[in-house]
Amino acid sequence: MTAVGGAGRRGLLGRVPSPGFEAFGSIFGFIYTFLAGNMLLALANAPLVLCLALVADPLAAWPFFLALSVTVPPSLAGLFAAFQALNGDGGAVKPVAAFLRGYAAAFRRTAPLGLAAVAALLFLGVDLVIVQSMPAAAVLAPLIVVAAAVTVGVTVTAAAGTVLLPGAGLKALLTASLYLCLQRWYLSLAMLVLLGIIASAVLLQPVLGIALAPAPLLFVVWSNGAYAFHQVLRTP
Repeated sequence: MTAVGGAGRRGLLGRVPSPGFEAFGSIFGFIYTFLAGNMLLALANAPLVLCLALVADPLAAWPFFLALSVTVPPSLAGLFAAFQALNGDGGAVKPVAAFLRGYAAAFRRTAPLGLAAVAALLFLGVDLVIVQSMPAAAVLAPLIVVAAAVTVGVTVTAAAGTVLLPGAGLKALLTASLYLCLQRWYLSLAMLVLLGIIASAVLLQPVLGIALAPAPLLFVVWSNGAYAFHQVLRTP
């Protein structure tokens, strides 16, 4: 009976798969990419990060910080390129090289995208402040907030599009991104929630927030954006 029981236990244990080298390598690749991505994001947006760390109340000077965020879209393209390279480099994990390649390749499209997004958000922010004292504030304020949310969603989606569709022009990417944000509104809502978490973490603890929060959450944003683009572009 003991021999039979021991054989049964060995048989049961033999059927439990153990994690292999590839699994550990994949986990390490993600962790390394996330840590390197956070560092590269901080370097690419150094003026914004430095001012966030020095200013006690960034929300009180939101136009200034919004203007500094013009560097964010190019850095997002670089980070998204690093994420894309996780599945496309034949097992080699080189997030720094992928980030720099993606940043350089997308800069001509993401730099104007950043300028346009900052200008639009500044305009909407000033409008929101003005309408607060108007009788129609209850109607106008939500519309302005929705317009700002769409602007952010389209900007981030277009930054992902510069990596997924390297040959597409900026106008085509903006049109496609607006369509995707409206058609797949639930993914856009999830994106805004994740971006809100990142912004809150960075505002509360700039150093720790930038060191830990952005890349893992932006990976989810990237995955949703890639899924949305692939669903639209796939052939029936």
